[in-house]
Amino acid sequence: MIYFVTSNEGKYREVLAIAKKYGLEFEWMKEKYVEIQGKDLEEIARKSAEILSEKMKDKKFFLEDSGLFIEALNGFPGPYSSYVFETIGNEGIIKLMKGVKNRKAYFKAVIAYWDGKEIRTFTGIVEGEISDEIRGSYGFGFDPIFLYSGRTFAEMREEKNEVSHRRRALEKFFEWLNA
Repeated sequence: MIYFVTSNEGKYREVLAIAKKYGLEFEWMKEKYVEIQGKDLEEIARKSAEILSEKMKDKKFFLEDSGLFIEALNGFPGPYSSYVFETIGNEGIIKLMKGVKNRKAYFKAVIAYWDGKEIRTFTGIVEGEISDEIRGSYGFGFDPIFLYSGRTFAEMREEKNEVSHRRRALEKFFEWLNA
């Protein structure tokens, strides 16, 4: 059995939907875990998995860390996305971007998988832009301000799962698992 460790139900539902397409099942371990602070998502995910592996022992699990990287803000909020969302939210990002012409951004997701012996990571990126307004009510986090092909992730609803950064990382992971 493989466990997906997250306290975020939105992530769990998204991952579950993608896993079904690969014929994979896993157990949800609804738990917060230590996330180190750092500038690199791969390092954060790997270290979080290392720390959690001491508790999980030989149980196989994966976790996911993701961030929104805005070019005009030198990659901010990046690995600090969760904290930034909790403190200033989508409204704060919109304010920071007021009058900024370069609205390029990308979402990045890193899956860290512990197989009982070692940690492997899988990365997915999706490029887009920051909207000048909050649009849509589906999803979570920065979905209502991240534009992909003219629509925000929040406006795309379930279609988001077909193109998201998380899906791209999960596809690499699930293909590796099925190999």
